[in-house]
Amino acid sequence: MTLLQSDPITQLAFSVYENKGVFAVLLGSGLSRSAEIPTGWEITLDLVRRVAMAQGTEEQADWARWYRDKTGQEPNYSALLEEIASSPEERRAILHRYIEPSTEDREEGRKVPTKAHHAIARLVRSGHIRVIITTNFDRLMENALREQGVEPTVVASVDALAGAEPLVHSRCYLLKLHGDYKDARILNTDQELSTYPGSYDRLLDRIFDEHGLIVCGWSGEWDHALRAAFLRAPNRRYPVYWSARGSLGAGATELAEHRDAKIIPIAGADEFFQTLQQRVETLEQSQRQNPLGVELLVNSTKRYLAKPEYRIQLDELFSQEAERLVAQLDDHSFAPHGQWNQDEFRSRVSRYEALAEPLARMAGALGRWGDGNELLLLLEIIKGIYHHAEKVGGGLKVWLGLRSYPAVLIFTAYGVGLTRAQRWQTLHELLVASWPRERREPRRLVSALFLWSWKGDEQDVWKQLDGLGQRKTPLSDHLLDVMSSWRSSFAGVSPDFELVFERFETVAALAFLEETDEASLEQAASNTPQGLFARMPVGRAGWHSSSATTLIHELQSEATIAALLDAGFARKSRRFLELFVKSFERYVAKMSW
Repeated sequence: MTLLQSDPITQLAFSVYENKGVFAVLLGSGLSRSAEIPTGWEITLDLVRRVAMAQGTEEQADWARWYRDKTGQEPNYSALLEEIASSPEERRAILHRYIEPSTEDREEGRKVPTKAHHAIARLVRSGHIRVIITTNFDRLMENALREQGVEPTVVASVDALAGAEPLVHSRCYLLKLHGDYKDARILNTDQELSTYPGSYDRLLDRIFDEHGLIVCGWSGEWDHALRAAFLRAPNRRYPVYWSARGSLGAGATELAEHRDAKIIPIAGADEFFQTLQQRVETLEQSQRQNPLGVELLVNSTKRYLAKPEYRIQLDELFSQEAERLVAQLDDHSFAPHGQWNQDEFRSRVSRYEALAEPLARMAGALGRWGDGNELLLLLEIIKGIYHHAEKVGGGLKVWLGLRSYPAVLIFTAYGVGLTRAQRWQTLHELLVASWPRERREPRRLVSALFLWSWKGDEQDVWKQLDGLGQRKTPLSDHLLDVMSSWRSSFAGVSPDFELVFERFETVAALAFLEETDEASLEQAASNTPQGLFARMPVGRAGWHSSSATTLIHELQSEATIAALLDAGFARKSRRFLELFVKSFERYVAKMSW
């Protein structure tokens, strides 16, 4: 017995993961059944019932038997539909009521995308599936794709095929072989399904030749033109996986044997595609940078810092890792389109952190053990990542804001490393570094990437992370958690790391306030004897009373005052620093639990 002999879904997951974009999906009516969109057989029996009852026949326990007794023939979807409606427009109108969800359907979760549709859409979003073929008239697949931020190229007619984006250039190519239920040109009858237009045949031949195939919900019995395309494709360049509930029928067995398909027994389409998507995602997560590889990068950083003659190697090390990060940030899974989804937000945050971790931990090491000469390198990398994120201008605001999250992580790790080493001058230079903006006045780094001054921290979105729903400073709290998990690279195992982090955020707030001149700050304080008088981002120290007390005490000590003023903080003014402390105390009074 082999390792995967009794686990064909994991075998398929490996194939899909290792051959990204190679597999196409062929979906039949069974996929939509769990959405309570009836199959062709169920529509047939309902049409028999409706016609018979319109003729005065009483309700029957078995309409199929009644039809056989009445006509001497088996109920036939194509024949019955052709008899009832002579034109494509009439047939489309009849089918519309079986497919289009009513208000009640939507409220009760009927005739809407299923778990299987959503799982397939996530595989498309991640780039593992690019081509979908379906015999269904409904729009469940399109709706699921759009909910995941994917706009498919939909081909539901010969006209649409002629004007469609080429298959090779499409992120998602959805071929609706039998048409769309809102288009009168749908294919229903045996005669209509006996042959396809030549352009369809050529497209199917190409797909079956160039792609692997995952079949689900298709009987393989009736669609004669599709069966013919299957049988025309002898090439077995990539495998075919045929998922089925129970045993295959004679027609499907013929097709499966012709393509040497691997049969996957399933309980249902929802469970099958959910399991497949989850296992592909697990494989993708397992390929994230190996922790040992991250440690190697951090150790290389420390080694190159030890001697000035390794400066070139240090620059190259950071440049290569920055290039790797930027390339990965363009992955389709980070596309800024699609609707808001809490699970997707949490997933993106986690994935951004996994990608940024090596470079952020390396930056933290530079902050802890550097000599100031590394500042320009770090600024170039942070700005480069940020401006790369800004190149995408259209999409959902929350996804657009989150694109620069890796820059925030690197900025924070470097800043915490500098704080841990008490390298106040370099920290101040980092915080107030000029931040150019196209066609606008430049601002400072602290005003672009620190807490709510960063565009990614809006509308309490960070409260969506697990355990942060009731927090006053969810982004600050989460960044502390992230930095705590990385701190071995730049802060050691000191028990006061939480205070180090909060000290960094407090001096960053001081640097932010420096945009206000001292006279204006003095006047604001005089005009506001109580309450807040200065606008500045305050992190978790604002409500964490023990840390706030310690930090206020530090900021009033002569040693800290001298060190900060000498480094350029508080505009080198003792009075400005006193006004900041007063402002900070007001925030603490307001934010404390």
